[in-house]
Amino acid sequence: MKPTLFVLAAGMGSRYGGLKQLDGLGPHGETIMDYSIYDAIHAGFGKVVFVIRKDFEDDFRSKILSKYEGHIPVEVVFQSTQDLPEGFTCPAGRTKPWGTNHALLMGRNVIKEPFAIINSDDYYGRNSFEVMAQELSNLPEGSKHNYSMLGFKVGNTMSESGSVSRGVCETVDGYLTGIVERTSIAYDENHNIFFDDEQGHSVQLAPDTPVSMNFWGFTPDYFDYSEQAFVEFLKAHINEPKSEFFIPTVVNRLISEKKVRVKVLKTDSKWFGVTYSADRQGVVDKFAALHDSGFYPDSMF
Repeated sequence: MKPTLFVLAAGMGSRYGGLKQLDGLGPHGETIMDYSIYDAIHAGFGKVVFVIRKDFEDDFRSKILSKYEGHIPVEVVFQSTQDLPEGFTCPAGRTKPWGTNHALLMGRNVIKEPFAIINSDDYYGRNSFEVMAQELSNLPEGSKHNYSMLGFKVGNTMSESGSVSRGVCETVDGYLTGIVERTSIAYDENHNIFFDDEQGHSVQLAPDTPVSMNFWGFTPDYFDYSEQAFVEFLKAHINEPKSEFFIPTVVNRLISEKKVRVKVLKTDSKWFGVTYSADRQGVVDKFAALHDSGFYPDSMF
């Protein structure tokens, strides 16, 4: 069975100032998602599921999904702050989404096979999809508890427009032992990479340090773990307006409890995306160069 690609496309795009998912950045109006879907199809994924917000469904279907007809089966699910387990009610005035692992849970009724999950507004590079598709396709039938994650080299994920936050991976023998969220990762005047630790000290990162860019490989049993973890999260944090239920938080806990293993897959792909509005032109230029070189055709769909 071919793996499924699950695309998180419900984000607000607040730092960018708009819906990044619908922004045409390629020379022919391609969105970042178009490149991800094209690379996923050629890597061997068999279906795409998008999680979006209901309020931009019409635009999404007309501008995005219509392009993929005849190329790959597509489904859409919706993330809503009101979609909570039985016994829980969303607090009045809550507008912030519940986070990436809540968005992932929206796929539980339509995904029954191994799947990869990605952000809609990140360009991951073709090799990343090839590596993940091979990993998921080679899993034994009925496989459980053995997950994977693309470990990008931090030097391949930086923004020239400002600092970034990255999940820095800790590994043993190629398997994840934990992810530590590091903020304010940026270049210094010598183009070395530093972050601020908990004490505010500046710490250098080697360019090949593996980081998570939210490109995960799971089997469907992860939905069961996520449902249990979400109930526990809500019991503790439901009344905190800015609380979010993140994938790395759940994965870290499962690893610490020795319930799962997560293989860190290697890739030399260079990530890029539009974290800040100032990043946009650089991304436009990169896509133009990829088309000019023949890496992508003029008409992908």
